[in-house]
Amino acid sequence: MVPLTEAPLHPKVRWFLIGWMFVISSAMFLDRVNIGVAGKSLERDFHLTDIQFGWIGSAFLAGYALFQPFAGRFADRFGPRRVICFGALWWSVFTALTGSVPSTLTWSLALLMITRFSLGLGEAVIYPAANRFVAAWMPIRERGLANGLIFAGVGAGSALAPPVVVAIMGRYGWRASFWMSALIGIFVGAVWYAIFRNRPEDHPWVEKQELAEIQAGLPDTIKIARPLPWGTILADRNFIALTFSYFTFGYAAYMFFTWFFIYLSSVRGLNLKSSAFYSTLPFIAMAVCSSAGGWISDHLSRRFGMRWGRCAMAAGALCLSALFLILGPRAADPRLASIVLAGGAGALYVSQSMYWSVSSEIAGSSAGSVSGVMNMGCQIGGVITASLSPWIAREFGWTASFGTAAVLCLLGGLAWLLVRPEQAIMENN
Repeated sequence: MVPLTEAPLHPKVRWFLIGWMFVISSAMFLDRVNIGVAGKSLERDFHLTDIQFGWIGSAFLAGYALFQPFAGRFADRFGPRRVICFGALWWSVFTALTGSVPSTLTWSLALLMITRFSLGLGEAVIYPAANRFVAAWMPIRERGLANGLIFAGVGAGSALAPPVVVAIMGRYGWRASFWMSALIGIFVGAVWYAIFRNRPEDHPWVEKQELAEIQAGLPDTIKIARPLPWGTILADRNFIALTFSYFTFGYAAYMFFTWFFIYLSSVRGLNLKSSAFYSTLPFIAMAVCSSAGGWISDHLSRRFGMRWGRCAMAAGALCLSALFLILGPRAADPRLASIVLAGGAGALYVSQSMYWSVSSEIAGSSAGSVSGVMNMGCQIGGVITASLSPWIAREFGWTASFGTAAVLCLLGGLAWLLVRPEQAIMENN
């Protein structure tokens, strides 16, 4: 690796760093989704029911959700460079440990839950820290696309997981897929620490022209050194609406992350190879639509203002996602159902970058803290769907499970109509 101080100058260093955040995001979701692909193998080895497997998913999301506010504060205080590197190393260790839990112990299930809870703590720091990076490095007019590319990694990593994990499982067993994922996480975290600096003015690759362009596009709130008090954040109307809406987003998104592969293979009857293929479609849609949604949001915001470019677009995307979630399970052919549901996942992720763009725009130097609590709302939605969805499916069928997610998407879309992205939190309190 070329030492940072001797590296050639790049006129758009910020976009190179956004690109590596895409890679980190992809690696993180490969480490997260692999357990869903290996789910049936785990259930056989550990003699688990679907509901017990759901407890493992909920344990991860509980750790991920509960640590979000602290993760955001750490990012605001220590900067994204150290926090993201540490998070990647931490989650990689516990990914490897997931593949090492023995299945013969009477308390193996509890050990799996503790391991996944701990993995959630490490992954919790990544997106609040990434949002702090965006707040310090990206002009407002570019934040939709920047966040869209970062969260395209969610779809890319999740789409990569089924074929990669199935291939490794077929040759070496399900445990090896976790060990391989852990090595990838260590690599991406180490590279991040080598190439990133917390402030663009401290980065030796940034030319004066790019630095001037960045600084001219930053809001005044980024210049405030003291983090906003928690009381000020929690009482803000924009924050409350964003967090509630992101809760509904998380409930719907984790239908795909936790249950979609199992839904196709166990409920719709697709074989392992077909399930691995069709279960990638929602995640490919997420990757494409996250980037496209961010780019369109920036364009509309510049032309019509952020109320249209951020809020109206997010509301429309969530409502469209609800429609797909209602129609998909009703399709008789499982392949058609997977395509329609993939449309729902894509529409959902059109709105993804808007949550993070608006949270950085209203919070400035407290972007890590604000987005951390907002993301906790999203992950609480995931905790609930991990355990509630199989119960609803058992009592009322999987159509009702997806229908519940659709209703929440509609409510989340309505919440966006209450958001005023031009009003910084500090100005309202």
